Amino acid sequence: MTRIAHLIETDGPGGAERMLVSLANELQGRGYPCVVFTSACVERWLEKELASFGIPIEYVSLPKPFSRRFAHELAAAFRRYRVALAHSHEFTMAFYGAWASRLAGVPHVITMHGRRYYAEKWRRRFAMRWAVGTSAAVTAVSHPLAEAMQRDLWLRRGRVTVIPNGIRSRKASANGIRRELGVGPSDRLLLAVGNLYPVKGHGDLVTALSYLAPRHPAVHLAIAGRGELAETLNREANARRIGDRVHLLGLRNDVAELLASADAFVLPSRSEGLPLALLEAMFAGLPIVATRVGEVPAALADGGAGLLVEPGRPDELAKAIERILSDSELARALGTRARERAAEFDIGTIASRYEALYTPALGRAR
Repeated sequence: MTRIAHLIETDGPGGAERMLVSLANELQGRGYPCVVFTSACVERWLEKELASFGIPIEYVSLPKPFSRRFAHELAAAFRRYRVALAHSHEFTMAFYGAWASRLAGVPHVITMHGRRYYAEKWRRRFAMRWAVGTSAAVTAVSHPLAEAMQRDLWLRRGRVTVIPNGIRSRKASANGIRRELGVGPSDRLLLAVGNLYPVKGHGDLVTALSYLAPRHPAVHLAIAGRGELAETLNREANARRIGDRVHLLGLRNDVAELLASADAFVLPSRSEGLPLALLEAMFAGLPIVATRVGEVPAALADGGAGLLVEPGRPDELAKAIERILSDSELARALGTRARERAAEFDIGTIASRYEALYTPALGRAR
């Protein structure tokens, strides 16, 4: 039996974790039983999601940043589960997954969803370069990230393969969020989805809404996500006299229904790979305004399937949103093009690309 091990450091509802769940479920359906290893036992979100698909998870404690014991415990777990290939996500598990795979004698694959975890320190860059050097394949979720990795880690061009994130699309109906927020049938609801961290650019979006407010008094903004900036964003909205039109929803499990309830989707991030929320909005056929970061321009056909603006520019964000609010024909056309583009990011297509990476590595291992 060819069992694939997926490794990730965190167990919360982040983009990398969601992608791991979707990929593991798809692979399991194709005859590749999966097991997931994580060093975190904090939220157990990952455990609950995997349980619904019958995928086991094992917690392996990482007592300190550098631990030989952790690598050996992972290798022992690989042998216990008869793992044929290990697939690590993000920096920490890329390093330890490569180490444990060498100890267990199995091939190793890396997927990087971002660069901030390894690029901050030279020691991490050297560790990441070593992990890449011992791995059968290395992937990044966007072309800019792949290029940055090759530059940061002194890798030959083409060493990092680009495989974007993917999701399984599902039809959803509008829920009662508009009524709950006091958004009337003739009001316009903008939706953003993402954790409330500075890099996500929600402060820029609140500022953009304040620019629009005088001309568009019926526009509301809902942000689904949690994080350290919740109070800051509320204060900013109140200071700009739009506090009654900015709604922080917290962590939500009904994103598809929220999208079905919204009039437009906005991605104001200052840095990204390829966020799953953007793909969900594309599958929902919403008109999209997004910043020109990571793989976002490629996903949106360089502006053909969504309006693109430079990151950190609330004025540009406001102008692009206003175009969608003021031109219903443009909004419909963008939504239609986005839905057509979304098929490329179906999880089935993405899983096939990973399967193509696994096959030669497994063949060499045998």
